[in-house]
Amino acid sequence: MTPVIGRRGLMIGGAALAASAAGLAHAQDLPRVRVGTLQFGTVNWEIAVIRDGLDRGHGFVLDPLVLADQDATAIAFQAGEVDAIVTDWIWVARQRDAGRDYTFVPWSLTVGALMADPKTGIRTIHHLPGKRLGVAGGADDKSWVLIQAYARKVAGIDLPRAATVNFAAPPLLNQLALRGDLDAVLNFWQFNARLAAKGFQPVVEIARILPELGLDRPPPLLGWVFRDSWAAQNSDLARGFLDASFAAKAVMKTDDAVWQRLRPEMKAEDEAVFAALRDGYRAGIPSGAGPADEAAAGAALRLMAGITPAAVGGLAALPAGTFWPGYGR
Repeated sequence: MTPVIGRRGLMIGGAALAASAAGLAHAQDLPRVRVGTLQFGTVNWEIAVIRDGLDRGHGFVLDPLVLADQDATAIAFQAGEVDAIVTDWIWVARQRDAGRDYTFVPWSLTVGALMADPKTGIRTIHHLPGKRLGVAGGADDKSWVLIQAYARKVAGIDLPRAATVNFAAPPLLNQLALRGDLDAVLNFWQFNARLAAKGFQPVVEIARILPELGLDRPPPLLGWVFRDSWAAQNSDLARGFLDASFAAKAVMKTDDAVWQRLRPEMKAEDEAVFAALRDGYRAGIPSGAGPADEAAAGAALRLMAGITPAAVGGLAALPAGTFWPGYGR
């Protein structure tokens, strides 16, 4: 039987349609912020929260462009196809040194760790000589450089010589570690979270070794990157975008329900992986952005420059403007 809709139902339906149309028209009138993002990047979780109304509430519409890999996001940004991407401050510093007006605002404090299955007997840095290590990000990876510095300082170990080091993509490293083909793995945090859910434990945590390397606090590794010129021409839009980003982080830090809505996008294999990913993301949420972040990055750059100059592109100091001075909280 066809349901009968009364006059009041028609009025309610008409009002809802009118409100929806008004909201659509309003969204069409708002400026857009185009962001480049990786297909499986954790930034997509925050983007989903921002697009659930925080963008429009802050006066813009967030328009993501999904790209294949980190190189593709950099190319899209450099070509002007997107207004902002998430990447590391060392890339920004190198671009800044080359005369480009790219600038950075912290997005995550999350840093990596060297993980091992307790069955291997690896508990500390002293147990690594003669072992098979897997490293994501290449020979110039920042966490790898810092672990080398730590090994030399506390144990007198030259890790590249003392261990067999394999560089590979993060998913492959996890597979090899789980099969027992690698003894320990230095991977990106979300892949470490999956290993932790399988019983792996941290051998060396980057955040914990920084004080022993003379660094008072971890620098924000990743951040929103955009052009000075774009921010100057769209100052309210730029600040509204960053405010929405921090508002999304505040929701994600305290609201478990939002993580249930994000769960399909997280592609967690089971409850333990889901919890590890959620908690790992929360642990990396910065409380704000300010001069202390720039100072921490500058100290980290000087340290890495003294170990592996190639890791920081030969820079001796952080170029002025690498961290955007137009935003603080």
